[in-house]
Amino acid sequence: MKQITLTAVIHLEDDLYVAECPEVGVTSQGATVEEAIANLREATELYLEEFPMKIASRSLLTTFEVAAYA
Repeated sequence: MKQITLTAVIHLEDDLYVAECPEVGVTSQGATVEEAIANLREATELYLEEFPMKIASRSLLTTFEVAAYA
């Protein structure tokens, strides 16, 4: 079985960590970061069994700054 590397974007929402895979649009959650990633991995694998993705070039992930007005 071929392995691919995907991105996980994680944020804290209330008392749970929410993890999203932007390449395929799958989201999961967990009580810890590790649990959220494990749940995201499982959900993404199940999703890709039904909807295989075409392997394209790797996404670029970066950050940027904006002015924050209080």
